[in-house]
Amino acid sequence: MIISNKIGIIVDEDFALKNKPPFPHPTFFSYESPLRIRSTIAYLEKNKVFEDKRISKIKPKLIDESVINLAHTKYYINSIKQLSNLECSILNDEVFITKDSFELAKKAVGGTIQAIEEVLNNRVNFSLALIRPPGHHALKENGSGLCIFNNIANAILYFRKCLNYNKNIAIIDIDNHFGDGLVQYFYDDPSVLYFSIHEYDFVEGDIGFINELGDGAGLGRSINFPIPANSTDDDFLELFEIINPILTEFIPDIIIVAAGFDMHFSDPIGNCMLTTFSYYQFTQNLLNIAERICEGKIVFILEGGYSLIGLPICIYSVIQALLKEEYQRPSSEFINFSESPKVKEIIKIKTTLRKLLGNYWTSMV
Repeated sequence: MIISNKIGIIVDEDFALKNKPPFPHPTFFSYESPLRIRSTIAYLEKNKVFEDKRISKIKPKLIDESVINLAHTKYYINSIKQLSNLECSILNDEVFITKDSFELAKKAVGGTIQAIEEVLNNRVNFSLALIRPPGHHALKENGSGLCIFNNIANAILYFRKCLNYNKNIAIIDIDNHFGDGLVQYFYDDPSVLYFSIHEYDFVEGDIGFINELGDGAGLGRSINFPIPANSTDDDFLELFEIINPILTEFIPDIIIVAAGFDMHFSDPIGNCMLTTFSYYQFTQNLLNIAERICEGKIVFILEGGYSLIGLPICIYSVIQALLKEEYQRPSSEFINFSESPKVKEIIKIKTTLRKLLGNYWTSMV
């Protein structure tokens, strides 16, 4: 029997050293940096996380190109390889490529597979993959939004097609930006529930519409909870009023969190006002649900989160919640963000979602 609340953390020094952005701040590309992982590891070490017997460091799974080909075309894979050989390139204005990009992106897919495998095989209770580059924007034939390969989609397709794992899977995407790549892989798949809470531009419009519900047999399995800029901890946590009953009705075998932390108020490319305490409470709430419906099986896969100060503390707060330890947020977070409450907007979003989802979920009627 495994130790209670044991966490497997997928780490590799390459994520903290390689694929450095070839442009300085404040260029958009520059925020997806090895410093994201380096600062996180340093913070966890300072807080003696890896000295805890409940924590295990685990290496990513070694995979070959055939695994990536499950989610991406051979042409696209070869394109990334060739651009990496050129040692410096820009793909679609949103992805930088260096000599390390192909191998590191492949390793990120392997890290995601390993994280899920550890939990499904009951070697750990939970897992957390500290990988980069992120993946939830990546399309089958294109990189986008700092993402090269779609880590989570690729991992799910690996378990589906190579290991004949066909049980229900829930994905909860908490990145500040809508996972437009990830959702497309399972838009008509009734066995995969995709729930995304993301910042939405209600003035000029955005992607991740509230009425995008899936297609065919997958109708009702794609759920978007768009929130306005400057949303706070309380606004964010309202997602549980929708996701709690739906998860209970869906009964996934495992819950995968696309763990972006760019809603934190310090993040340079997000506009929300979350503190680390919201991520702690999110994890607590999700753990309570998971223990009730899927034996507590939760996997966190790192997506966004670009503040070198905020990201490490956000990840630490998640770990503390999974370990069922108390968490004290840093003094720098005792800021009052309630001057522009979003209560009316959030109520409207929840009411609209309930109406839209009533045709597909009895818990929403």
